[in-house]
Amino acid sequence: MKRLLHKNVKVKRGLHGLGLFATGHVEKGSVVAEYWGELVTEEEADRRGGKYLYELEDKISIDGKSRKNIARYINHSCSPNCEPQENVKESRLFIVAKRDIQPGEEFSYSYGKEYWEDQIKPLGCRCGCGGKGPKRWR
Repeated sequence: MKRLLHKNVKVKRGLHGLGLFATGHVEKGSVVAEYWGELVTEEEADRRGGKYLYELEDKISIDGKSRKNIARYINHSCSPNCEPQENVKESRLFIVAKRDIQPGEEFSYSYGKEYWEDQIKPLGCRCGCGGKGPKRWR
């Protein structure tokens, strides 16, 4: 199966360690990258643990730990420029630009409240929110 990846993306070092950055203009609504990996049941995801598991609506998770999964390098932000869009019928996940993104910008999306509370908040959020999380969660 062909995995979607925008032509204007590159993994490089950023403020959060490795991140995914725009190498050229990316239009609003464009697929930046497909988040992919082994599909596992909810029980198997709980057994494995790990920070690259993405739970889809149908109780299936994508284990995106492979370094070939370029979308795994998209970091969390409480003010993201991208958002995840699920294709539940095909158990696929796409990261889509919420606005036009300029060359040099880092791609980001919100990892969700549960992940933020469990994984990010205890270590300190590095997106610039001051550790408060997105305004809609306060």
